[in-house]
Amino acid sequence: MSTETSDIELVSSSQAHTGKGLGTGNPAAEFVIEPPRTRTRTTPRRTRTNFEMLAWLFMRLSGVVLVVLILGHLLIMLVLDGGVSKIGFAFVAGRWASPFWQGWDLLMLWLAMLHGANGMRTVINDYAEKDSTRLWLKTLMGAATVFTVLLGTLVIFTFDPNI
Repeated sequence: MSTETSDIELVSSSQAHTGKGLGTGNPAAEFVIEPPRTRTRTTPRRTRTNFEMLAWLFMRLSGVVLVVLILGHLLIMLVLDGGVSKIGFAFVAGRWASPFWQGWDLLMLWLAMLHGANGMRTVINDYAEKDSTRLWLKTLMGAATVFTVLLGTLVIFTFDPNI
């Protein structure tokens, strides 16, 4: 056996951390994984929540609930209740006399508006390049969403069939 040295240069832990001593020809040796940071007394606490993960989760859950609500709405309105020709002021008045149907329509309104606004927020974040443009677009979208949700909620709860 000969005492030849290996072609792979061993990098000490201090060299790996600083990045010195690399370039050995081994492609894996050029990518050093930093050790995890340890918390000290002076390390600031992380106070942010994971908003994007919660928004992603909301989109998935609200999408599933919306599919059930909308398909149920279409099935009842178009198939079981006689179709579009039966829908009129009296039909809506009779339907909204029940708290169940008020809740169904309210949940559908709120979820659809929040789901759409969250999707639009994502599109604005992806395509608006300037921070000021992004701020104004999201402000306008938020105002439109709040206005529509409040107006729709007001209509559902204050609907008077005796007009």
